[in-house]
Amino acid sequence: MRMPETVPPLPKAVDRNRHLPARRALSWLAEGWRDLWNTPLPSLIYGAGVAAVSIIIAGGLFAFGYDYALLPALAGFFVVGPVAAAGLYEKSRRIEENLPVSLMAMLRPKPGTGQHVLFVGAVLCGLMLLWMRAAVILYALFVGWQPFQGLGHILPALFGTPVGWALLGLGTLVGALFAAFAFAISVFGVPMVVDRDVDAFTAMGTSISLAWNNLPVMLAWGVIVMLLTALSVLTGMLGFVITFPLLGHATWHAYQAIKDPD
Repeated sequence: MRMPETVPPLPKAVDRNRHLPARRALSWLAEGWRDLWNTPLPSLIYGAGVAAVSIIIAGGLFAFGYDYALLPALAGFFVVGPVAAAGLYEKSRRIEENLPVSLMAMLRPKPGTGQHVLFVGAVLCGLMLLWMRAAVILYALFVGWQPFQGLGHILPALFGTPVGWALLGLGTLVGALFAAFAFAISVFGVPMVVDRDVDAFTAMGTSISLAWNNLPVMLAWGVIVMLLTALSVLTGMLGFVITFPLLGHATWHAYQAIKDPD
């Protein structure tokens, strides 16, 4: 009995870039800077809104005696930030397509995209709540069930005692896992639902694939995001007026660079 001849599989079209060099992250930042100053007022107002909300949240935590949640909340900013930048992605998209840019257009998503952005946002908020609870549990495991004595007491204990070092190390590791997963599902997931007619689950799954296949450049991009966010926090959140729209526009260009093969 003669076996049928086998036919080699057809080559699969590559619909995304892979293994981009880490230095490409700097070009995304430069392109984001260009978009920031193309009709800058809407982006600056957007950044001012993020700065104002950040100041209100931080002030509220101190005012109501929840200052123990400040450090986890700052870490949680990395989790929810990509969704908050959805309007900036829309501005960059409109610039590329030569459409008029306005703050109202940035705040009003394309028909059919709003619910998917909200769904990704709900997933990220759930991750942030889990991280906040994990941070409380870690604190209790290392310090015990005792009242929080304020940042003035906890910061020296964190950086000046062996128990503090262990808590800081394990907390950083656990927080990094939450942040890495949130970063992977959202860094391209949110720009994708702004750009294409695609559901949230497909966008998040594709985002993980895009990030994994471009790990060096995504690690470099993550470092840039952390440094600019830390700089903004050190300025009393005022730095977000510039850095948040800059990172938002740059993330759009990261998505565009990775989704389209050279």
